[in-house]
Amino acid sequence: MTNYQTEFEKWLDSPALGEEEWKELDAIRNDPKEIESRFFAPLEFGTAGLRGTMKVGLHHMNVHVIRHATQAFANVIEREGEEAKKKGIVIAYDCRINSDVFSREAACVMAANGIHVRLFDELRPTPELSFAVRYYGATAGINVTASHNPAEYNGYKVYWSDGAQLPPDHAAAIAAEMEKIDILSGYKTMDLEEAKAKGLIEIIGAETDEAYLAKVLGQAIDREAVSRAAEKLTIVYTPFHGAGHKLVPEALKRLGIKHLTPEPKQMVIDGHFPTVASPNPENPEGFYLAIDLAKEIGSNLIIGTDPDSDRIGVMVRDGDNFVTITGNQMGVLLLDYIIGARKRTNTMPEKPAALKTIVSTEMAAEVCRRNDIHMEETFTGFKFMAEKIAQWEAEGSYNYIFSFEESYGYMMGDYVRDKDAVTAAMMIAEMAAYYSEQGKTLLDALHDVYAKYGNYAEKTLNLVMPGLDGLEKMKHVMSVLRSDPPAEVGGIPVATVRDYLTGETKVSDLGTVGKTHIKGSNVLYFELSDGSSFIIRPSGTEPKIKVYLMVHDKTQEACQEKLQRYAAYAETLKNL
Repeated sequence: MTNYQTEFEKWLDSPALGEEEWKELDAIRNDPKEIESRFFAPLEFGTAGLRGTMKVGLHHMNVHVIRHATQAFANVIEREGEEAKKKGIVIAYDCRINSDVFSREAACVMAANGIHVRLFDELRPTPELSFAVRYYGATAGINVTASHNPAEYNGYKVYWSDGAQLPPDHAAAIAAEMEKIDILSGYKTMDLEEAKAKGLIEIIGAETDEAYLAKVLGQAIDREAVSRAAEKLTIVYTPFHGAGHKLVPEALKRLGIKHLTPEPKQMVIDGHFPTVASPNPENPEGFYLAIDLAKEIGSNLIIGTDPDSDRIGVMVRDGDNFVTITGNQMGVLLLDYIIGARKRTNTMPEKPAALKTIVSTEMAAEVCRRNDIHMEETFTGFKFMAEKIAQWEAEGSYNYIFSFEESYGYMMGDYVRDKDAVTAAMMIAEMAAYYSEQGKTLLDALHDVYAKYGNYAEKTLNLVMPGLDGLEKMKHVMSVLRSDPPAEVGGIPVATVRDYLTGETKVSDLGTVGKTHIKGSNVLYFELSDGSSFIIRPSGTEPKIKVYLMVHDKTQEACQEKLQRYAAYAETLKNL
């Protein structure tokens, strides 16, 4: 914590502020609550980097915070040696307000520290940044994006040489450097054009797109199915004003999709996101324009990608309406399809494996069990999946064919180490083509999957805890549940409790009975006596606690009844 009034005065008096920035702060001079909210503490730098609303102040996203974080990152790279500086860093950005400005500021700081920069010429999908780090053999990467957050947010995602988001030790090293550096004056920078002239900043673009798209299309398994269905299959696509606007349509076109209709209003690049309250493909209300278009042209399938094109959402016609295929459902659909397609085409690798997070549907484990595919679980975040894949590669133990998490993220191939909506869009289109040959939509295919593997259902709840006391409230809830876990949830006894922070597995009458296979993350996993899962963890990027409900029963109706009961219990946790 800082002395927020002192910090405010320091900023107000600093020559580092431009005139408009100074006016913005001067306007809150007599508003102690607003001063406190902006200066009570720095934005916390974690494995996902930084994320916050765009205002002038210590606790928000602005050019000063960007320069500060980038100087700290440069110091960490410099410690790796001259070769690391030469290999350099790749910097990308999305459609958000100030994303282009922030990316250039980061590039100029890196260049001033003698670190070679490859800067994209315009906005790009997050997975292409991950690809570019690996493709160019760079030491690190930065993507200026706030993913699917509302328009007032921006963020700063950081990557290491494997193309995955930073491992905890590197994130901690950057955070430690930030504590040593004065935020307003402790950085180096240089003129962009001078840096380009000296070869310190290199602009990249179309050639990287082509290399990435070649890898994306290389993941296609059954292109003949696409060819056979191409005349009848129609798809509506929306990028929600963001970075998928070029490469997603291009990937689908190269796959062989002939009838793709982008939603024109949402193809317009605009960080204000004028057509949606939230540009998140997890929220079906954002698809209203695409639904109207799909009804108009007779399409059964809508694909939407978030502003940085790492998450993907899908809606499918159900009679006169369109329904959402959830992230868990799409994960299972893709997993089952990929297994079947690889078997049909004799392209299944030896010792195949799949990955999911501990909060993603247990149905995926059943799919793998029935098909002799090795399945493992990681903590939430594709960096943990990337670590597991790297381990398998080093051991020569397993070859992964697919990984996913419930929050609409999917990853395939060895060229990215983050969720990839461009590749996922291509695979979803191929899968839709395969089923359309059989006269089925993806919703029909989902019903078939339930009939084949059993009925599962999931629900995620967000217990929002805003304000300055929100973090303390979140800590309190987790502390109470950890020290005095409930004996039952929604009337169903708790069988075991897995504490992924300590790595302990406990049974109420017996105490600690075992260890979790992974530990070190603030997650409590309650296994209920009916086989359901009630999982709770604080969000790493937003002021909320996330509750994950996962159930299994004889019918979907029974599953939904369980979800309602457990969701009602979850809401009571706000009152702890």
